[in-house]
Amino acid sequence: MNATLTVSRYRYSIFAMLFFIALINYIDRGALSFAANAISTEYHLSKVQLGAVLSYFGFGYLLGSLCGGFLADRLGTRRVWLMAGVAWSLLEVATAWAGDVGLALFGGSAIIGFAVMRVLFGLAEGPAYALMNKAIAHWAPDHERGTALGVGLLSTQVGALLTAPVAVGLLLLTDDWRIMFILLGCFSLIAMVIFGRVFTDTPEQHPKVSPQERSVISRGQAKKTSGARLPWWRFFSNRTLVCNALGYFSFLYITFTLVSWGPKYLQDSFHYDLHSLWYVAMIPWSGACVTVLLGGRIADALLKRFNNLRVARNVFAAVTLLMTALCFMAIPWMPSPAAIILMMTLGNALNALVNNVYWSVVIDVTPKSTVGTYSGITLAIANLASITSPLLSGWLAEHYGYNAMFSATAAVAFISMLAMTLLQPEKTLQPEVRFATRQEGAM
Repeated sequence: MNATLTVSRYRYSIFAMLFFIALINYIDRGALSFAANAISTEYHLSKVQLGAVLSYFGFGYLLGSLCGGFLADRLGTRRVWLMAGVAWSLLEVATAWAGDVGLALFGGSAIIGFAVMRVLFGLAEGPAYALMNKAIAHWAPDHERGTALGVGLLSTQVGALLTAPVAVGLLLLTDDWRIMFILLGCFSLIAMVIFGRVFTDTPEQHPKVSPQERSVISRGQAKKTSGARLPWWRFFSNRTLVCNALGYFSFLYITFTLVSWGPKYLQDSFHYDLHSLWYVAMIPWSGACVTVLLGGRIADALLKRFNNLRVARNVFAAVTLLMTALCFMAIPWMPSPAAIILMMTLGNALNALVNNVYWSVVIDVTPKSTVGTYSGITLAIANLASITSPLLSGWLAEHYGYNAMFSATAAVAFISMLAMTLLQPEKTLQPEVRFATRQEGAM
């Protein structure tokens, strides 16, 4: 008992650092939405064109998320984090001149300049959440996984919450959207230096992790397989992984709809200027900052109470997504701006409640040696939302109004709810050699 009381808890510092880096990642990507009015005015962009500018990030992000997990399984999580972090920081700075580069080098087209810069930026930012899942698979015992994921994934909600005051504050302070991108990129570079000094791939590599803590982590992961890596194509033969990725698509679709179009929707519909937008745009993310942590605790509690992964994953996710869809479906019928913002806040909070489930399912069914690759594939499939959401939302807003945008968001949540009912998280993927051995034994 005394030995247990003296166990170091350095893993919590790792979880905090993952949160910190992912938070910066999210603020950097969301800042463009708050400069959207200034950019569209300077370069004469319509809503459809602006939607295209906002969606270019998704093309690179999809590829980056896929490659990041694959590279982490082969090169190590820390190395890939550092390469990606330095790259996205420099590209954040370069975004200040994206439109001018397009005018100078791409036939006078500012949109092409933004396209190139945002695709590269998305490529650099793409690995972040697959790397986080890979790190947690090594650093968190099973009974803390939901909570650890909740802390890491809180970065999405807090990042979206803080992007408004940070971006608007820099815009008001400098009166120049270009300087905003330069300052954000420089801060990201400083953060990556700190990260490189604190993080290691595994507890065994870190001098501040005591033998007792290493034992706590390893014993808590006793049921995990860490043998040979599975081939990438096995992902698509597993119903649970495919349906889980489709479920995660809903989370990202809702997130990117609010991040990409939320600020402009509030400006266009309710005529908020920058002086009021900085706090009004925070409101839809306020509840999500609580529920993303609460979701991890609920998932862990359900698993402990019922000892049934389907209750902690399928049922929990499906019920939450149903309520999410109902909230966004109700937005066009709300009588006042306050009621609309309330529904946006509640729907987003429910959406965040189930965020940890998608990542937990990958760890549930995948050997640690392949968690990075399969997390990357999951993120790549789901990140089709980072392309479709800004594009479709912009098109719907242009031709049918913003209410159609929210109706489409509700429909996506309904479809993902159905996908999450089909999970089989209790069925763990095994290397093909083991299947062959079992078949030979049966014969």
